[in-house]
Amino acid sequence: MLCPPGRDLYARALREGRLPADAAPAACLLAAGLLYADPADPASLRPTAPAVALPRLLADIERRVALHRGRAARLASAFEPLTRAEPVPGPGTTTTDVTVLKGGPRIAAAVRLAVTDARREILSIQPRGPRPWPPPYDEPWRMAEFGARGGRLRTLTRPPRDGAPPAGPAGAGGAGGETRALDALPPGLFVCDRAVAFIPAADGGHLVFEVRSPALVSYVATAFDILWRLARPLYREAAPRLSSEAVPPVQREITRLLADGLTDREIAGRMHMNVRTVRVHIAKVAHTLGSTSRTQLGFLISRSGILEGRTER
Repeated sequence: MLCPPGRDLYARALREGRLPADAAPAACLLAAGLLYADPADPASLRPTAPAVALPRLLADIERRVALHRGRAARLASAFEPLTRAEPVPGPGTTTTDVTVLKGGPRIAAAVRLAVTDARREILSIQPRGPRPWPPPYDEPWRMAEFGARGGRLRTLTRPPRDGAPPAGPAGAGGAGGETRALDALPPGLFVCDRAVAFIPAADGGHLVFEVRSPALVSYVATAFDILWRLARPLYREAAPRLSSEAVPPVQREITRLLADGLTDREIAGRMHMNVRTVRVHIAKVAHTLGSTSRTQLGFLISRSGILEGRTER
């Protein structure tokens, strides 16, 4: 705040106790409140004690900072509804329509979220390998949920070798849908509702592009449709259902009580069993339905048709 000459003059005033009123640059010191007119001698200036001057100057700075903060808060409030609005890209502008996903966990999380949001259609190109791609094909209940929402699954794969089961809805846990085979296919593709596409960038599926550009997703979906028309149908199936005879009567009754919301201990009391035995039966039912958690099991029970009088038609 003080220039070197002003600081030297203020130090002199503190040493001598006063300065002549015409001393330069007294004007800047007066503006800062570091000098004031001596009431007893109009021709002299007295210095303000540093212990008094410093808090006064700091308080003035804090007031100005508070003023600017208030202006910043009002500006942020004015812009808040504008930042939530969908931006309209102008000519020559770009948006983040392509995301590079690296590593199995990140890829799995993104694909599972897309499958959870999907309602109408999933297009899939299945590479032939030791495991299906992408991750939801390893979770039968998730693909079954998509089928339960009325979604349609179409899968392209290469013709199965002798004795090898074809990739497709059966490998997706009976989600229902149609599979066709074509000799030459891209290494993989997964499109949900023609809104998001997952394209593997390298063999092994450890690097994947998540594409949300409407133009690019439409392009790859159109390419899929062309390949679909050239492919040979393999099979078409609906989600498989189990009859009430698919599980023993004891397990069926335990399943009914479980579907009614009873706990393992309550079921044990109804069935005159210990809790451990009840859990063994529940585990066998879960294995039959391909479930790996209680959440999945509840859904699969409701879709399986094993509860008499509760099957869906």
